[in-house]
Amino acid sequence: MVLEKLGSSLYDAIKRMLRAPTVDREVVKTLIRDFQRALLQADVDVKLVFELSKRIEEKAFEELPPGISRREHLIRVIYDELTRLVGEKAQPLDLRPGTQNIYMLIGIQGSGKTTTAAKLARYLQKRGFKTALICADTFRPGAYDQLKQLAESIKVDFYGDPECRDPIEIARRGVERFRDYEAVIIDTSGRHKEEKPLLEEMRRIAEAVKPREVILVIDATIGQQAASQAKAFKEATEIGSIIVAKLDGSARGGGALSSVAATGAPIKFIGTGESVDDLEPFDPPRFIGRLLGMGDIESLVKRVKEAEVEVSERDVRAILSGKFTLEDLYGQLEAMRKLGPLRRIISMLPGFGYELPSDVFDIAEERLDKWRVIIQSMTPEERENPRILNASRIRRIARGSGTEERDVRELIKQYNAMRKMLKQLRGRRRLLRQLQRFRLG
Repeated sequence: MVLEKLGSSLYDAIKRMLRAPTVDREVVKTLIRDFQRALLQADVDVKLVFELSKRIEEKAFEELPPGISRREHLIRVIYDELTRLVGEKAQPLDLRPGTQNIYMLIGIQGSGKTTTAAKLARYLQKRGFKTALICADTFRPGAYDQLKQLAESIKVDFYGDPECRDPIEIARRGVERFRDYEAVIIDTSGRHKEEKPLLEEMRRIAEAVKPREVILVIDATIGQQAASQAKAFKEATEIGSIIVAKLDGSARGGGALSSVAATGAPIKFIGTGESVDDLEPFDPPRFIGRLLGMGDIESLVKRVKEAEVEVSERDVRAILSGKFTLEDLYGQLEAMRKLGPLRRIISMLPGFGYELPSDVFDIAEERLDKWRVIIQSMTPEERENPRILNASRIRRIARGSGTEERDVRELIKQYNAMRKMLKQLRGRRRLLRQLQRFRLG
């Protein structure tokens, strides 16, 4: 999950509060100290952290609304204050169907701008918009080849001219070539906030192509320095939105998010992984919900729809009962792989984000290809009833699949671990029925 270490620390702090016999001032002070430690480790500005702490402490013992316990009230206060810290509400991309929407990406060198351009193209393509990419980066060697390869990998039309050194002319030609496209994304040369000639070039490109939005791409790993970048670019040109890239696993991501939000520039997307599909709209309330382990069913449902993953009635019954076969396991792992890393998907389920052992999911992803061959080497009876897999059968399966016996035994071990874990989901029947209602044919 995005900022998993921060989320885990915050979640643990809340759990300690929930387990306390009563919520008194000492418990609240301990909770606030835990929150301060977690946020400071995530590089959130010290002043912002102490302002947030003060507001939580002031609101902790307000008069309770009818029917709400002190614990529930405190969780709500924390949720509201953290949401406020990173931007309060979602800001959608300015996109008008039926007309050409030009998006110009800017940012300093090494911010992940070119990869983000392809991710944005993929995001819009999946939503049915006719999309194209333009390489107007004439400064960085390899920028043209990189963006061209990314465009080809996602089957999006591409324009660039490695022989031309005029980025403004390239941008003009590309926009003209794609005049019938709904979404045209222009990747520009990387700039530093002190490089005035490059900032001037950026302004001239914007004047020439008149983009719907100028999008600043910021590297999450720079932490609080993101604020000075956002301010410099905002002064140079009108920024329509910001994408915070490289947020996956970034210890300083909290600093980048909170610092940029403090400038008033709208964060519209976050990069959550290395895959071209790892770009998601930034919705502060849902983001904080996932960070605190409250889950994000809406995002999970959207991922299921986009990946066209079918959740059948039989699958739901199997998951609810914990009685599923190796064939079922194989089918579900294949389906879930379309959604992204299993750990990230599970983190969207309320209460499971920081409770489940990640090694089960990590091993499943790493060894999925080997497992496919092993399962295919089994008889239908063995796939339906793994209990009959004795030493001689395991030996035969290993030979038939070109693997080692220990690989077959590891598959059986992980299957049993997954089966045991899924039995714990019995209390989540309502959630699984929700997933069933969103199945696709």
